[in-house]
Amino acid sequence: MQRTMLKSKLHRVRTTHSELDYEGSCAIDEALLEAADIREYQQIDIYNINNGERFTTYAIRAQRNSGIISVNGAAARKVSPGDLLIIASFATYSELELEKFNPQLIYVDNLNRIKDQRQAIPVQAA
Repeated sequence: MQRTMLKSKLHRVRTTHSELDYEGSCAIDEALLEAADIREYQQIDIYNINNGERFTTYAIRAQRNSGIISVNGAAARKVSPGDLLIIASFATYSELELEKFNPQLIYVDNLNRIKDQRQAIPVQAA
């Protein structure tokens, strides 16, 4: 059996830009991409804490240590600068891989700088 599980999340990042006239995607500070093990053009889910919007797009790289979180294209209508977001990535794991499963959780300050980085405590199957 294969299971799709949370691989990593950027918790409560603050939207810095909302660019409607862009082709699409979400530009994310390169340091945050690396910390969360998210690759450029990888599918991500975004959850807007301020308004409850949830949507899927893909990540692109923004300048390292810039703090940029820019939601672009049509998705820009779902966020406003200053909104708090959770950005999640998922992966599919085999039952054997789940024995070592440990998602990366990245917490940031109000300027989107990493303040804590940890692995989730895996939940054991009953």
